[in-house]
Amino acid sequence: MSAKTPPTLFESESLPEKKARMRKVLRALRTEFPVPACALLHEDPFQLLIATILSAQCTDERVNMVTPDLFAKYSTAEEMALAPQEEIAEIIHSTGFYQNKSKNIKACCQALVEQHNGEVPGTMEELVALPGVGRKTANVVLGNAFGVPGYPVDTHVRRIANLMEFTDSENPEIIEQHLCAITPKKYWTDASHLLILHGRKTCIARRPRCGECGVRKWCPAGI
Repeated sequence: MSAKTPPTLFESESLPEKKARMRKVLRALRTEFPVPACALLHEDPFQLLIATILSAQCTDERVNMVTPDLFAKYSTAEEMALAPQEEIAEIIHSTGFYQNKSKNIKACCQALVEQHNGEVPGTMEELVALPGVGRKTANVVLGNAFGVPGYPVDTHVRRIANLMEFTDSENPEIIEQHLCAITPKKYWTDASHLLILHGRKTCIARRPRCGECGVRKWCPAGI
């Protein structure tokens, strides 16, 4: 008879213990990154919404190189809704998946004009109803443009949450639920930023710098 696989920390750790460990991790990361913020350059909710749609399968740095030209030509939802899709695609070409992104952006802007008078709505329900907008994008917009706590789960957050055994899922929505349950609501947006910054600087996917990690003592993968 084969031996049972020992439970993971996610399975054996109580909810209060997870909350306490998360507090220690966030406190340490806050010391390293005192002012966590969205890396996507934007001046208003509309710009952030479009930039976040563009960020799918693309670096924030690349998006920030593209959006100044895009917003200089089409500064409002009304202007972008009327723009030829091929012109949008040409400007955003370097972000990848440009045909699908340009289609979604134009459709999203048309919906903003037709349903919200050209303004970006401020609720999860309304945002995810827009073409090309999922929970991650909606959480980014809510947290950074409207000050509504949101916990965006990108590739960094998903990877680090699993490495640290704060979750045992690869499903972004389930990961979001697990992280929200162990993080005070007022810190959700900053917590996501902190995990992303940690993933870019130290907990790098292909070459993690565990020896330089300030939260290694609370990470099962780094102990």
